[in-house]
Amino acid sequence: MESALTARDRVGVQDFVLLENYTSEAAFIENLRKRFKENLIYTYIGSVLVSVNPYKDLEIYNKNHMERYRGVNFYEVSPHIYAVGDNSYRSMRTERKDQCILISGESGAGKTEASKKILQYYAVTCPASEQVQTVKDRLLQSNPVLEAFGNAKTLRNDNSSRFGKYMDIQFDFKGAPVGGHIINYLLEKSRVVHQNHGERNFHIFYQLIEGGEEDLLRRLGLERNPQQYQYLVKVRTCSTLKGWLRVCVCVCELLNIIASVLHLGNVQYGEEDGSACITSDTQIKYLARLLGVNGTVLTEALTHKKIIAKGEELMSPLNLEQASSARDALSKAVYGRTFTWLVNKINTSLTYTDDSSKHYSVIGLLDIYGFEVFQHNSFEQFCINYCNEKLQQLFIELTLKSEQEEYEAEGITWEPVQYFNNKIICDLVEEKFKGIISILDEECLRPGDASDLTFLEKLADTVGGHPHFVTHKLADAKTRKVMGREEFRLLHYAGEVNYNVNGVCVCVCVCVFNLIVMCMSENKILNQCFDREELSDKKRPETAAAQFKASLAKLMEILMSKEPSYVRCMKPNDSKQAGRFDEVLIRHQVKYLGLMENLRVRRAGFAYRRRYEVFLQRYKSLCPDTWPNWQGKLSDGVATLVKHLGYKPEEYKLGRSKIFIRFPKTLFGTEEALETRKHSLATKLQAGWRGYSQKSKYQKLRTSAVQAWWRGILARRRARRRRQAADTIRRFIKGFIHRHEDRCPENEYFLDYVRYSFLMKLHRNLPKNVLDKSWPTPPAALTEASEHLRQLCMQNMVWSYCKKISPEWKHQMEQKMIASELFKDKKDNYPQSVPKLFVSTRLNGEDINPKVVQALGSEKMKYAVPVTKYDRKGYKARPRQLLLTSSGAVIVEEAKLKQRIDYGALKGISVSSLSDGLFVLHVLSEDNKQKGDVVLQSDHVIETLTKIAICSDKINNININQGSITYTVGQGKECVIDFTPGSELLVAKAKNGHLSVTAPRLNSR
Repeated sequence: MESALTARDRVGVQDFVLLENYTSEAAFIENLRKRFKENLIYTYIGSVLVSVNPYKDLEIYNKNHMERYRGVNFYEVSPHIYAVGDNSYRSMRTERKDQCILISGESGAGKTEASKKILQYYAVTCPASEQVQTVKDRLLQSNPVLEAFGNAKTLRNDNSSRFGKYMDIQFDFKGAPVGGHIINYLLEKSRVVHQNHGERNFHIFYQLIEGGEEDLLRRLGLERNPQQYQYLVKVRTCSTLKGWLRVCVCVCELLNIIASVLHLGNVQYGEEDGSACITSDTQIKYLARLLGVNGTVLTEALTHKKIIAKGEELMSPLNLEQASSARDALSKAVYGRTFTWLVNKINTSLTYTDDSSKHYSVIGLLDIYGFEVFQHNSFEQFCINYCNEKLQQLFIELTLKSEQEEYEAEGITWEPVQYFNNKIICDLVEEKFKGIISILDEECLRPGDASDLTFLEKLADTVGGHPHFVTHKLADAKTRKVMGREEFRLLHYAGEVNYNVNGVCVCVCVCVFNLIVMCMSENKILNQCFDREELSDKKRPETAAAQFKASLAKLMEILMSKEPSYVRCMKPNDSKQAGRFDEVLIRHQVKYLGLMENLRVRRAGFAYRRRYEVFLQRYKSLCPDTWPNWQGKLSDGVATLVKHLGYKPEEYKLGRSKIFIRFPKTLFGTEEALETRKHSLATKLQAGWRGYSQKSKYQKLRTSAVQAWWRGILARRRARRRRQAADTIRRFIKGFIHRHEDRCPENEYFLDYVRYSFLMKLHRNLPKNVLDKSWPTPPAALTEASEHLRQLCMQNMVWSYCKKISPEWKHQMEQKMIASELFKDKKDNYPQSVPKLFVSTRLNGEDINPKVVQALGSEKMKYAVPVTKYDRKGYKARPRQLLLTSSGAVIVEEAKLKQRIDYGALKGISVSSLSDGLFVLHVLSEDNKQKGDVVLQSDHVIETLTKIAICSDKINNININQGSITYTVGQGKECVIDFTPGSELLVAKAKNGHLSVTAPRLNSR
């Protein structure tokens, strides 16, 4: 922000606190005018943002501007609405405390646009979440509905918000907006029944009449012409059809209520015996149907009032004036409560429904009227100005509190500030039993004929001696000339305002008189707006003034619980023209917004304060000791700097982390010194750059001479390499021509190159293992040497391989070699057994019965495998275990040794060439211990037969048969096993008595 001080003569200062003549209203307005002419619509008063409506589009709200203000210190960039929004957001995230932004100003000053800009800033810059887009869409969709029901055309604004709005934006722990809540304040209900000349009623009435379909209007009993209705202005103005397209989705009951208000305005009264009566039943019939009430009861409610005195209900007829006032009061009550219901429905759609995290942070936006003074000021203006008195009181208290806290935190002595404390005015309005609102409540609710004038008389009697209150009766002769007899005057913080009491009693006591009929309505919305419990509630009902006082107290409680930021909106002219600055109007708003009072409070202490690091970084070039960098403590650096600048002790104070400068002229002098210093620094930089540039040129000239010498060396080297290359190519070609001759000077280079190339190629492509038989083709001169080298290489690989073989692997390889000799290219399933390692046994110790082990005695078991034995008769398959010992093969059935075949009695072994696992152990027929040959089947036939051949030393006695195997049984009888190829393994007894074995072929031979 300091960078703009040098241009202050043209565009003014960005912070009014830096105004030298801060007590001058003319200087204040002149600063506003300068900035407005340069399209600088934002200016600070400390942390308060003053915004002037430009009445044109400015290119300062795009995404680039949002990113510029995102996460930046409040005073580092020029004033902007985004800076206020970002400062509140960062404070909420870092300090974990709820924030609020108070936006106030006259109608047409841009309050609603300011709140929209803040919402857009949060939508773009906050972290994304699934609910962000939903929340944003709902907020945007709610705006047209709220504008239809709460906005109207006024002399100052075609779309003026006629209600105050406080909206909470809810953020989750990630900082993403996830929900919202809206509270409405002080809807201008008097506009429903009366509009000033040139103004209109709320938009929704015109939207319904001009945009509704014929069938809808016929059902509601309405005509297309607004001039038919007493509550609508007689001259048609701007079209509202576009707004109707967004509002027409409203429920049927809601449109019934809107139509009923128009019908209420057309109820005509006559007079009988001094009492009012309704002259036409047409409107009553429409009202009874639309509101869902009894027509007779409604008629009585519009012509009588009910008073409850000492537990008794008294019905009193109304005169013509009272009946008209009661009708209008009922219209305002119905419309006002319906508007509140609508806001509640919108809140339901914006509610944050995620129960996983019930803790969320909040930033509140308060968009409410500023202080208002019109030629005719009614009850609404009284409430608005009372609200602004409370906000001004809150602002002064919080501003002074924050100032005092900052001073105490920095160790600066707090100097008490003299300011106008408007608590005396707030007490005049809200004090119990003695305040204006309490007197109004008492007057409206007392038995008898209460009127506006009796209320005014009671005010004069009760608070007539108050210094900020005066009536026509109590005023001096000069004041009486500008006051009516039905007016009283309050001296607000922003000036004097005359309030007219006409209609005040009816306005505030409508809750008491004749609304009971609404509690009986069959309309679903009115049922919610007018609670039936009101009929049985014996307590004295609150008046509208008391309700507003309570809601305002609740608002103050909400704002006090949050850290506030302020935006004061102003309009430069009443004609909405871009570039026109009406000084009289601006002065009026400066006064009623209390801006001079805000500035005076802010300037009561020090005009400027900055953190040490920021101040030192900006002004360090002004002191030789701090330039270019200060290495010590920041506070010592700032003290050194201000001492060098010649600051007087009364002009500044040094806090714990900040410097405080009392007078703007001190800061301006420092800034002007910086501007002068910048010129000298620029001169030094330019001189340095010129010296560097000339030095660079000289170095280039000197380098060019060295480069010429170096280029000569490189050229000579390239020429030498070319000559050597040409010579090499020449010798190579000559050698190639004489390659078949004996070695001679012409071919020796070529032959040496060929030998060298072969040896290098051989070095790169040596066989990797003993199975790799590849070998480069040698040239003719190296054929013999190549063969010797190949043999040496193979011997070396074999020796290296054998050296690495373990005893276990050697034994495995010996068994595999025997299996290869026996079955390779002979047995069909041999290739499948090659990658499978042979194991020492296929049965664990637990699989062999201990009795079998005991029966074997000291014999060492070398191998065991489960097998299937086929009987000699019938070929029945029986599970057995085959055990190989050092002396023979043992066939075991559970715990019994069924048969023992000594290796000496084993004549041979037969197996088929197919993939089956059957084999026959042939025994000597002379051995009386044997019953004949044994037919067995094993799932590991290659492994099993290899083990038997090794253990029995019968490697040469294994026969691989094709077609059939003949074997003998007891007494020399022979049997046959037939083998045939098939699709699957099948063992069965054939019709010819042979054992038939069908086995699939796994490999073709």
